Amino acid sequence: MRLSLITAAVLSLTPLAAQAAEDTPEQLALEARHGFMLMLGANMGVLAGTAKGEIPYDEAAVVHAATNIEALTHYDVAMHFIPGTAEGEIDDSEALPKIWTDMAGFADKYKGLVTAAAGAPDAVKGGQEQVAAVVQKLGGACKACHDEYRKD
Repeated sequence: MRLSLITAAVLSLTPLAAQAAEDTPEQLALEARHGFMLMLGANMGVLAGTAKGEIPYDEAAVVHAATNIEALTHYDVAMHFIPGTAEGEIDDSEALPKIWTDMAGFADKYKGLVTAAAGAPDAVKGGQEQVAAVVQKLGGACKACHDEYRKD
């Protein structure tokens, strides 16, 4: 009986060991970037949907989404752009190698997002038109970075 319990315990840990082997620093960095972008996208979806009239204007909802975006821009996402995580170096990466040869330019594009997000929670108040103006600023900042540093 005791041997069966030990065997069962060892066998139950086998999938965890396999998972740990897959969690390389590069894979973890990529997953962190994807998670960050998903959070930005989920909150942008609320703002963009409202700006397009697809979602009725709800001041509390757009302020909440804009607050989340503003907060996210203060996160140091650059720490997750480590060598070995460019497109072609790791599966599911859309980060162009140019990021690593132009890190200063990449950082400037991110600063553009930080600037666009600053004050967004107050700027979205008042109606759909105000939300649309914020979406234009945020979307422009996202596009500026994606056009230069993300695979199409």
